[in-house]
Amino acid sequence: MLLQWFWMPLGALTILVIYQQCQIYWIHRASRKREELFQIVTENAADMIALVDVKGRRLYNSPAYKRILGYSAAELGETSAFEQIHPDDRFQVLEAAREARETGVGKRLEYRIKHKDGSWRVLESLASTIRDARGEVAKLVIVNRDITERKRAEMQLEHNLFHDPLTGLPNRRLVLDRLQRAFVRTRRDAGHQYSLLLANLDHFKVFNETMGTGAGDHVLQEIGRRIGACLRQDDTIARGASNSSSAEALLSRLGGDEFAILLDSVGDPSDALRVAKRIQEAVAEPFFVDSKEVRASMSIGIALSALVHEKPEDVLKDADVAMRRAKALGGSRCEVFDEAMHTRAVGRLRLEADLRAAIAERQFRVHYQPVVQLDTRRIVSLEALLRWEHPTQGLISPYRFIEAAEDSGILVSIGHWLMLQACRQSREWEVNHFSEQPVNITVNVSARQFADARLASDIQDTLRQTGVDPARLQLEMTESVAAADPKLTITVLSHLKHMGIGVILDDFGIGSASLRGLWQFPVDALKIDRSLVREMQTDRSASDVVELIITLAHKMNLKLIAEGIETPRQVERLRELGCELGQGYYFSQPLDAKAAQQFLRQQVAPPSASGAASR
Repeated sequence: MLLQWFWMPLGALTILVIYQQCQIYWIHRASRKREELFQIVTENAADMIALVDVKGRRLYNSPAYKRILGYSAAELGETSAFEQIHPDDRFQVLEAAREARETGVGKRLEYRIKHKDGSWRVLESLASTIRDARGEVAKLVIVNRDITERKRAEMQLEHNLFHDPLTGLPNRRLVLDRLQRAFVRTRRDAGHQYSLLLANLDHFKVFNETMGTGAGDHVLQEIGRRIGACLRQDDTIARGASNSSSAEALLSRLGGDEFAILLDSVGDPSDALRVAKRIQEAVAEPFFVDSKEVRASMSIGIALSALVHEKPEDVLKDADVAMRRAKALGGSRCEVFDEAMHTRAVGRLRLEADLRAAIAERQFRVHYQPVVQLDTRRIVSLEALLRWEHPTQGLISPYRFIEAAEDSGILVSIGHWLMLQACRQSREWEVNHFSEQPVNITVNVSARQFADARLASDIQDTLRQTGVDPARLQLEMTESVAAADPKLTITVLSHLKHMGIGVILDDFGIGSASLRGLWQFPVDALKIDRSLVREMQTDRSASDVVELIITLAHKMNLKLIAEGIETPRQVERLRELGCELGQGYYFSQPLDAKAAQQFLRQQVAPPSASGAASR
């Protein structure tokens, strides 16, 4: 009755008011709970959480701001959020805020903000919106994460990817990228010209061997610094080593002693040459490494941008051709790629293609030139000489293709084929007794073959396949190949000698092998160069050199072969000086297998007529 009495007097309006007040109470209570929860989350979060209005005024900043950026809440309240953002990033943040107001959707972005100590921190930011009673965006809740260390690690990784760890210079990847951009720009704007320089440090290998790789690293760092000081800010210097693509294959030779320099916006070809000369002068200045004075020089090839280039690799090829020419002319010089070089380069590429076809189509032939005893004229060996039977040009001497085959690496496989054919032929002659006494077979070994780790095993395989006695095989190498890497030469020759194979040092007297190195090389014979044999009749100094070589060989118990003999007088003079063996057109020109077989059978007296130079 009491409740009924209490309830009845209350009208519907009163009940509604009481109901609304209860709702407000529970809403406020829930709101306070949310605010308390928000405060708990923001004050304990590792990320910085901010509440700002649409004008960028700070309404709330979590305590993480103090820990990460160094500002107190009071200090943050005195400035606009946008004022602390890096000027270069401010526009994108303002744009993101504008988009959030218009669309109601926040945007994830990265930007830099100033630390209290003046440094810049990188933040990753994600914003969400708060709408007012009218449904319009009134506030932004921004969660900021400090990713400075992550970005620094990413930048270091990217730097390592595009820079040489020793010198800190860009590597081939970066210079190829910039070369591509320069190439594309020139395609769009013919008025924009650039130039590529390939620079090779002369004789660096010798320096590395004498002073050690540690000192060599110091030299490279100093050379890189000096080259960089000669360039403008927009130019690029790179040092690197190779990869798979054709462009990177050319830069693959950018080993320790080579640099690529891309000159952007070259007004005139003379500008590139001027920079190259400046680089050479800077590099030539002496400096000290481990208290020792060092003097260096560079050979530089220059290629200029041209509309004939179809791809960036073409510019690299031109610079490479010019640099090779600079090296071939003695080093420490600059060479600019010109039309004549371009013609030679195109011809060289065509020649390399023809050589590969020659291997596939078996166009190579072996000719044999006898080496005889000067007193008895008995044949003691036959030198296997490579010839190319071209389908349209006829028989081609190796002088016309050997360099291209060597540089392209084709000569290794050709040389292996030559040795196999020569050994097979030698074994056939031996089995059929075409000679009264055993005759040795001599095969030339190129620099690429000599440096090939498979050389000894390939020779063993050849001897096993053909049944040739190792004592009947002689390998001939030039003095310059032997002197290029004395340690390697001693190791390889010692192995060959252990196998029972003879070794002949060719072109002796005009190469760069020292007497000390010669003394260490385990060789069996020296071959006096044809130029000395030719000139000893008219040049007293040439005759003296020949006499000294013969005396030296006798002291070292080495046999002597004089090549390029063309006259009876040369034979007599060489015999007077004590030379035992000779080779040349006076005795026989190089013969194909059938003619050589007949020559072995007949052992005829040599013709008196002279001829052109042998081989």
